[in-house]
Amino acid sequence: MLKGKKILIGITGSIAAYKIPLLIRLLKKAGAEVRVIMTPFAKEFVTPLTVSTLCGEPVYGDFFDRETGQWQSHVDLGLWADLMLIAPATANTMAKMQAGIADNYLLTVYLSARCPVMIAPAMDLDMYKHPATQENLQLLQKRGNLLIAPATGELASGLCGEGRMEEPEQIFQQIETFFRHESRFAGKQVLVSAGPTFEAIDPVRFIGNHSSGLMGVELALAFAREGAEVKLVLGPSAIKVNHPRVMVLPVTSADEMNEQCRLLFPQSDITVMAAAVADYKPAEVYNEKLKKSGDELVIRLVKTPDILSGLGKQKTSKQLLVGFALETEQEEANALDKLKRKNLDLIVLNSLKDEGAGFGHQTNKVSFFDRTGHQESFLLKQKSAVAGDILHRLHTMMTMDDVK
Repeated sequence: MLKGKKILIGITGSIAAYKIPLLIRLLKKAGAEVRVIMTPFAKEFVTPLTVSTLCGEPVYGDFFDRETGQWQSHVDLGLWADLMLIAPATANTMAKMQAGIADNYLLTVYLSARCPVMIAPAMDLDMYKHPATQENLQLLQKRGNLLIAPATGELASGLCGEGRMEEPEQIFQQIETFFRHESRFAGKQVLVSAGPTFEAIDPVRFIGNHSSGLMGVELALAFAREGAEVKLVLGPSAIKVNHPRVMVLPVTSADEMNEQCRLLFPQSDITVMAAAVADYKPAEVYNEKLKKSGDELVIRLVKTPDILSGLGKQKTSKQLLVGFALETEQEEANALDKLKRKNLDLIVLNSLKDEGAGFGHQTNKVSFFDRTGHQESFLLKQKSAVAGDILHRLHTMMTMDDVK
């Protein structure tokens, strides 16, 4: 699985750096090519000679090679790698990664790397739980960096808690899983809708909802990382998406989203409709801003197109169609009804009654229902992890020949 894969490891100044030599041995034994960058403080915890001997390559750390006097290109090293792993990743390094600060060689390589990046944090439990660290981690993940979550255990400080870098064997397994999954959807055309729709009342006001679009964006990025070519039909959202295999098609209204989805759907192998589309729109859109007059204003509403139902009617036996159901009552019954009525292969249910789920959160708590009767429920987790669960279920359905 790892034979010939090019893995670039960035070691920062943490006591957990002592674990990296074992990880290098595991990677080399599996046939991977390994190169290593060490920050100045990392060299206080593990020697460059040890690391260089194990990976069979000189260790990178400075912009200039002091022995040869040659310039070390951070661009070339970033282009060389199939995967970059920063382990251990200190709170300081992650803060600089998030802010785009490039004050050492490792950070310049990180900012110019085009390959996926994994981060394995290591720090004391209070540093890890600090709001600044958590915000930095969330932003890094939102930009596509992959988190190897720290374990809970005894820390160098003598305290016990979350913040201990995962063991080399576990990191190795996650790298193996990454490359195994990297091509699961290779060659597949995927359509994802995300975000809200805004239905205009006048040039200033609209009817909308609180969807940020994060769940759909995480799905689009997850599919792209696993080899798919993705079309992301994205309603009004502040989230910026930057991935070479994700084409973003911005829309505003339900009518615009419907037009794009109906156009792209026939060429799509998998379609995931995660957008929170408005059910109604104003029957009349005013050309000028409505002025305040009187104590009441009545706006007549009409139905927007049912995009998911329309796609369900077009769906062939070679396509997978996934919908979402955000419910506040009779959640399971409503989700199952929607699954059948709209001819879906899978529906993802979440409830606004669950704390931390739904709009405006980095997390979600979902249940799956598919057309074969399979049901699966999950605990609250990051939306990026929820996206991974959805992809895993879809891949299982594909490999079981559920789609004929």
